[in-house]
Amino acid sequence: MAKEIVGGIIEIDTLLGGWEHLTAGFVITGDAPVLIETGSQSSLDSLLDGLHSIGLGPEDLAGVAVTHIHLDHAGAVGDVARAFPNATVYVHPNGARHLVDPSRLVNSAAMVYGDLLDSLYGRLEPTESSRIKVLDDHEKIAVSSNRYLEALDSPGHAKHHLGFFDSSTGVIFSGDAVGVLIPELGVLRPATPPPDFDLDLVLSSIDKFAAYNPTGIAMAHYGLFSNPAELLAKGKDVVNNWAHVAEKAFNEDKDIQKALEEAFGPETDSLDPVLVERFDTLNGMHSNADGFKRWLELRKQHGNHPHTHG
Repeated sequence: MAKEIVGGIIEIDTLLGGWEHLTAGFVITGDAPVLIETGSQSSLDSLLDGLHSIGLGPEDLAGVAVTHIHLDHAGAVGDVARAFPNATVYVHPNGARHLVDPSRLVNSAAMVYGDLLDSLYGRLEPTESSRIKVLDDHEKIAVSSNRYLEALDSPGHAKHHLGFFDSSTGVIFSGDAVGVLIPELGVLRPATPPPDFDLDLVLSSIDKFAAYNPTGIAMAHYGLFSNPAELLAKGKDVVNNWAHVAEKAFNEDKDIQKALEEAFGPETDSLDPVLVERFDTLNGMHSNADGFKRWLELRKQHGNHPHTHG
């Protein structure tokens, strides 16, 4: 399940739930190879098989970088760190303590996912603090003498979110900052979970990516998209549209999830129901509605009336 997608970037399908084309990890090849995204703990075997298939043995991986610490992106970090003892684990400053002591993160995930936590995602093993390197905005990871990954602080989906710009290909690894787009479905959906979702920060993070004029966007969910300007513009439009619907429902004391389902559910009505169910499992209306609700409540408390804009 490993294939080179462009100039020394290898995509590994981490097969969340045994499902193809839902969660990806990416290896940036060079003198000091780096894995971006580990996938969930339940995907560990698929990830290790992929790494092994491209010739990366226990001593060979130099770095593991996660865009953020949600379990579908970073759940296998502790296990991967053990399997690759030379690898430095790179993470946003706001995420590091949760990798060292995952108990709070796992407990909150258990409240969100319920039974799915163990059946689909797994948990998160601790990582020794000595293995972890926090990355500030614009800090670089050297992959080769002429290749680096630049960390891009990109909050909005989560306050511990980083994008990565590959200096060699011009590809940006966007994590969940732009949303979720399963190729077979072709529907871009924003990822707006509680507790950190913030519309203004999402929009500014997407603008930040666009300022790099990337040649492609590599999304954890899922794959490399070679129409970056169009995709980033669409990401802004889509999250603005969802925010507009959520805000209207909120202001009218209506159910935000129901409003979102009525407005955006039809986008997937005619599509493969099995794929739609997986899409919903990964990025459902319920979680997105909760994120909008929390954001709207916080804005109201602070005396700001949220508004959508470009």
